[in-house]
Amino acid sequence: MPAATEKIEFMDEKPKSIWKKSWNGRSAILFWSLLVATVISWMILFVAFVNLSRPLADNFMPVAMIGFAGVIVGLCCFFWNPLRRALFVLACFVTLLALFYAEEDRRGWHAWQKFKHEWEAKGEKFDLASLAPPAVPDDQNFALTPIVASSYETFLDKNGHALRPRNTNIVNRLQMSINDDNVLLERPASSDWRMARTSDLKAWQNYYRLLAAKTNEFPVPSQPQSPAADVLLALSKYNSTLEELRQNGQLPCSRFPLEYDKDDPSAMTLSHLAVLKGCAQVLEFRAIAELQNEHSDQALADIKLILRLADSIRTEPILISHLVRIALVNFALQPVWEGLAERKWSDAQFAAIDQELNRLDFLADYKLAMRGECADDVGTIGFLERHRNRSNFNEVFDWGDDVAILYYFGPNGWFEQSKLRIGRFFVEQYLPLANVDRQTVSPASVRNTDALLRAATKHEGLFNFLERMLLPELGTVAKRFAYAQTSVDLARVAIALEHYRLMHGEYPESLDALAPQFIAKLPHDVINGQPLHYRRTSDGQFVLYSVGWNETDDGGVVETKVVGVTDRKSQTPIWDISQGDWVWRYPAR
Repeated sequence: MPAATEKIEFMDEKPKSIWKKSWNGRSAILFWSLLVATVISWMILFVAFVNLSRPLADNFMPVAMIGFAGVIVGLCCFFWNPLRRALFVLACFVTLLALFYAEEDRRGWHAWQKFKHEWEAKGEKFDLASLAPPAVPDDQNFALTPIVASSYETFLDKNGHALRPRNTNIVNRLQMSINDDNVLLERPASSDWRMARTSDLKAWQNYYRLLAAKTNEFPVPSQPQSPAADVLLALSKYNSTLEELRQNGQLPCSRFPLEYDKDDPSAMTLSHLAVLKGCAQVLEFRAIAELQNEHSDQALADIKLILRLADSIRTEPILISHLVRIALVNFALQPVWEGLAERKWSDAQFAAIDQELNRLDFLADYKLAMRGECADDVGTIGFLERHRNRSNFNEVFDWGDDVAILYYFGPNGWFEQSKLRIGRFFVEQYLPLANVDRQTVSPASVRNTDALLRAATKHEGLFNFLERMLLPELGTVAKRFAYAQTSVDLARVAIALEHYRLMHGEYPESLDALAPQFIAKLPHDVINGQPLHYRRTSDGQFVLYSVGWNETDDGGVVETKVVGVTDRKSQTPIWDISQGDWVWRYPAR
């Protein structure tokens, strides 16, 4: 009986829970060995990411996981019962993690693809390659002529692909400047028609003579001539280059070989832009000197060449290219303004300048530039998604390690969500800011759009972090395009006014007298769609203006500001685009 009772009691005894069982001896040693091995493996993986790159981490991860799995299998062989629940919990965790990644990837990809297909059906494009200008025949391509190609052949071949190594045998024949930055000599203040400030050629004459005592970079006569003659002599070093450029400018097409299919669009080489800008500034300065030297035909030829340089990059779907174009056109307007102020242009030259300016439509260009900027941002996100390593993250952004690690290990769907947010903001907010049909830009709408962006990126989140990095407030871009179109419109109306004065001996009482004889159609104020403001002044001149970005009629007053380092060492005020009116007026006689 005692034996039977003991047997029954043994059968009724419940098994102990593995969570309450104490692990001693060999089981404890193996368990803690497993834990330490796992921690060390993931620490090595973390160090590989932080200090080197994702490829090493990717190569190490399978080894770490295989080793981890091998240890688990080995332990299971010896301690299956104690580890059964632990393995179940681990399996659940891995399954949930896999489901999380799969769901985030699916959700992000589906949302981005749905948005992209919807807008592509409306004509939008979200990659630079599809926005690239069409190919043109080599023999008709201004950008492939030897003199122009020298501006980029150090870095790119004629198909736009980067040269490795660079071609150091190329001499950049378009590299030119009106001064020598290698000599510590203060440059005279710049002219600026927006502030009714003419060029001081006397100061430039003195500059070149002082420079000649330090370097032979610019030729000077033994004895001073007129300021205009001395300036033209100094710039004569560029005569043969500019004449060859003028001949090449007669080609009908222009397409620079850029890497529109580059894996990282933010790293595209744009070496030609700075060179074109320097060349245009020399042409501007020459045209002004030619006007003062009574050679208005040569000045007009240089103005046309500046506008040809601006047109050579018009089809590039790149924001910085169009901002450079705006600068080039402003260079052309300075001698136009000075020639009108000094009454140097003839009747035929009025018509020729107006014909050149009438071709410009900066609000349409704004659309192309912003579409390109959107495609650039989307392409950059795709590059970071495909090539996840710390160096790439830090080259594009100044990321902290915590954010870099988060995106390094994060699902692809997070990148897709960022593409969606950025693409949506461009097509729904920034692109509509310029109304091409009505030729207007509303500053109030721009301010509202910038406010929406600030609200969307006020708090950091997983889906808006790239948005915060890639989308600064682009309202300033709309402002600059609006002013570019306004400046062209003001110049065309001013030309019509001078043409009217040439025929009637005085300016008209109102702008209505100009159309259609002196200008086919009067442009309106880009800011509000209303007529431009105009009045004659007591000294026989006129004031012509837009209400400007503050949308207030300030009576034709131009506002200035002094910020940071301005015109060289001097504290010459600079024009304030955001305040006051946008004015075309001449210096007091």
